[in-house]
Amino acid sequence: MAIVKVIEVIASSPNSIEEAMQNAVTEVSKTIRNVDSVYVKDTKAHVKDGKIISYGVICNISFRIDSETDTSKFGTAEVLG
Repeated sequence: MAIVKVIEVIASSPNSIEEAMQNAVTEVSKTIRNVDSVYVKDTKAHVKDGKIISYGVICNISFRIDSETDTSKFGTAEVLG
C-alpha cells in the first residue's frame, strides 16, 4: 500500500507564478524523494511603485513514502517530511 504525505511550502520568484511553483518543487526535491504533485493553494504578488516585483505561491506538495526506506538510520520516518 502506498502512503502519500503532503507538506505545505511557500516559494517566490521575481519572474512568474510558474517559476515560483518550480522553485518550490526544486527546493523540496533537494531533500525529499518521490515528489508526485504540487497544488497551489494561494498566489500573491508584491508591488513596489505600481509594478509587480515578485510573485509568491503557497503550495501543498505531495510525495510517496518509500516503503523500502530504512528509517532506522534517521530514528523516525518524520525525517522524510
